Amino acid sequence: MPDAFRLSHCTVAAAAALLAGCVAQPVLHPTAAPIAAQPYEVAAEPERYADAPVLWGGMILALDNRENRTEVTVLAYPLDRAQRPVPGAPTQGRFIILIPGYADRHDYPDGLFVSLTGRLEGTRVGRIQERPYVFPLVTPEHVHRWPPGFQFDHPQWHIGIGVGVNVR
Repeated sequence: MPDAFRLSHCTVAAAAALLAGCVAQPVLHPTAAPIAAQPYEVAAEPERYADAPVLWGGMILALDNRENRTEVTVLAYPLDRAQRPVPGAPTQGRFIILIPGYADRHDYPDGLFVSLTGRLEGTRVGRIQERPYVFPLVTPEHVHRWPPGFQFDHPQWHIGIGVGVNVR
């Protein structure tokens, strides 16, 4: 096999590995295949989705510590390929994460974005201002908290061409 042929195969393999490393990888790995329904769809037909696994995300709106658990209200957004919420997209309803025990507001502040896997535990009728609203309730399997500015944290490519000058 000629050296040039071997070199070109190595170059192609290296380029493919480099590009594969740039593809955003999911941060969550659900134990069961999540339903495709969004929170507003579950709120409309809760009996259809009882105990279903979900993969949802969004922005935290409120945190309420109760006697035995913490309830985190989330404004849902669609997720991208890396399971990051897409805040520029239309919202998909609201849901409540039921975290066992106490969760500190410092760990779940208003405005923080999260993605989670979990199971639906029914719904609850609450209020958004003066209107009744049906909130899907989710017991989380795993919650991923995104750092501030995550939506701007994408791989960046820079290509440059330089000219060298040899001075003697």
